[in-house]
Amino acid sequence: MTSTLTPQTHRATLAIGDEATARRISDLLTETLDQGEAAVGAFEGPGGRWDVTFYFADTPNETAIRQLIALAAGEDAGRAVTFDTVAAKDWVKATLDELVPVHAGRFVVHGHHDRARVAPNKLGIEIEAALAFGTGHHGTTRGCLLLLCHVLKAFRPRRLLDLGTGTGVLAIAAAKALRSPVLASDIDFLSVKVAAENARHNGVGPFVEVTWGNGFAAPGLREKRPFDLVMANILANPLRQMATPMSQHLAGGARVILSGLLSAQAPAVIAAYRARGLVLEQQIRIEGWSSLLLHKVR
Repeated sequence: MTSTLTPQTHRATLAIGDEATARRISDLLTETLDQGEAAVGAFEGPGGRWDVTFYFADTPNETAIRQLIALAAGEDAGRAVTFDTVAAKDWVKATLDELVPVHAGRFVVHGHHDRARVAPNKLGIEIEAALAFGTGHHGTTRGCLLLLCHVLKAFRPRRLLDLGTGTGVLAIAAAKALRSPVLASDIDFLSVKVAAENARHNGVGPFVEVTWGNGFAAPGLREKRPFDLVMANILANPLRQMATPMSQHLAGGARVILSGLLSAQAPAVIAAYRARGLVLEQQIRIEGWSSLLLHKVR
């Protein structure tokens, strides 16, 4: 696994009174900060208090961090943030170790320390510490997993694609549920390496093929189309822009799971895909984020 050990770790901490606010802060900073700039974790502490912790590889801009937190939770929260430094450690692993398992239908996303807590009738997805997006704790990932559960109850896809795979959570989930091949791609070289390692670690390495590339220009996608299930947990603007190539890579009756968009952005994404022959089947909203299930009708 890729090492994330740093000579010195910079940390910001904040205690907040409720889960929704903690998640809102965590989500805002995750979406705003550059990938790899910080690891963000929100977890329940003693007495129902929620703690938000940020680990930075480099000295953070304290003013900017306070402003972002104030935007998510008010000026008092912004002023309450404390900054310090800690000794050398694997700062992404430290964040993941504090996160509790995430339950999404038949799937449970967990760290190695919670492996024994996964029920026998659940499919555990163990994600190791890595500098790639997607631990399963973000509302968009949970929404995608719930929609994947819904799809698999009545539909067995044969050609699957996880576009923008990150740490590979969705590809691993599909491979574990179906025990059949899944193609995963990402524009980030580190994510490609991490996703492949996580697939092997979860016992589905032979089923998950991970490739590098930009959207549908990734090598191998054209040869493997048409897909009958595509999962893309990215962002609203890229999702809108890829509506046309998405429709060109789908089989008739295909399902598409989209996420990474705020609930206010969902109507524009739905409209872009409806114009290409995909209709909305289901929408899940979690903590201000939307996940969409679409069905190709023509």
